[in-house]
Amino acid sequence: MAKLTVEDLQLEGKKVLMRVDFNVPIKDGVVGDDNRIVAALPTINYVLDHGGRAVLFSHLGRIKSEDDKPGLSMKPVAAKLEERLGKPVQFVPATEGTELETAIDQLENGQVLVFENTRYEDVVNGEYVKRESGNDPKLGEYWASLGDVFVNDAFGTAHRSHASNVGVATAMKANGKQAAAGFLMEKEIKFLGNAVDNPVHPFVAILGGAKVSDKIGVIDHLLNKADKVIVGGGMTYTFYAAKGIKIGNSLVEEDKIDVAKEIMAKAGDKLVLPVDSVEADKFANDADTKVIEGDIDDGYMALDIGPKSVAEFKNVLKDAKTVVWNGPMGVFEMSNFAKGTLEVGEFLGTLTDATTIVGGGDSTAAAKQLGISDKLTHISTGGGASLEYLEGKTLPGIAAISDK
Repeated sequence: MAKLTVEDLQLEGKKVLMRVDFNVPIKDGVVGDDNRIVAALPTINYVLDHGGRAVLFSHLGRIKSEDDKPGLSMKPVAAKLEERLGKPVQFVPATEGTELETAIDQLENGQVLVFENTRYEDVVNGEYVKRESGNDPKLGEYWASLGDVFVNDAFGTAHRSHASNVGVATAMKANGKQAAAGFLMEKEIKFLGNAVDNPVHPFVAILGGAKVSDKIGVIDHLLNKADKVIVGGGMTYTFYAAKGIKIGNSLVEEDKIDVAKEIMAKAGDKLVLPVDSVEADKFANDADTKVIEGDIDDGYMALDIGPKSVAEFKNVLKDAKTVVWNGPMGVFEMSNFAKGTLEVGEFLGTLTDATTIVGGGDSTAAAKQLGISDKLTHISTGGGASLEYLEGKTLPGIAAISDK
């Protein structure tokens, strides 16, 4: 990889600023899903095992007023990290000031500290000023002054230019200090980057979700890279409308029909659309349903791909050597319309000779529900970041890391 990684750093006795992605669900002061905390453990443990003094920071939720702050404190996150690490984690309820500076200065080798939610800095004296999410350079410089080296392990925010990632890295480098990628960031760059820039062929992309507008750039970019691009989910029916197929009450983006026509003209047989659908008389799990090919009946809406589409997609995928999957094939949150997503996911788990990469909330949830996570090569931790990477965009959080 062309970027510095944590393994390139001298860590002994150093104050290691580490941007992690601890944006986890919290209810009644308790962390729910702690997968993002677990995902950061390899880098944290590496720093501690090599004598570093780990100073961890992350955003949590969105802070738009003083009232948002108490429910979005990092304190319960620090407690969950302590449980997962099996060693003490000091929590400092501040984002700047003497209390934080003193606590960092008093850290010893192998100790870890978590400071308060970086987005507390978005509201100052009751005003929504977005110091963190607006990448205030003075805030980035201040945080950079607290450490000797910087490690960015928060791929989930790599597509955003914030003070806690780009600001800190920029200031560190300006002061002759190093900014490196953590293991999680390195893994994302390796797998997503290789999939897009240097895939082993045949390369098949599976793109689902509701809207063509969310995936136009990804489809367009991957048509230049992939051998086949499979499209499922709600955006199917904007393509159907572009082909003159009746779509009933199915989801459609009228203003994207011409775009869909352009994509199909460019793609030729590279683009693979569903050939049948599960249609429903209402948007509900208890709807009356039937499988239909071609036109969707009046008064009905398509909510999943049908069995012939699943078979066709499997046929396209069976010889693939690289697969990227982002987005569900239907309304995955309703059990009666999750079958297409689950069957495609289950088949991916059988492709033992392929590099299989999954990104996006519903696709990741499907992989976990099926118990195939360990059979897939890589599950991306970044929704928006992975999409923009697949679109071929430069992610500011990665660009700001020091080059080797």
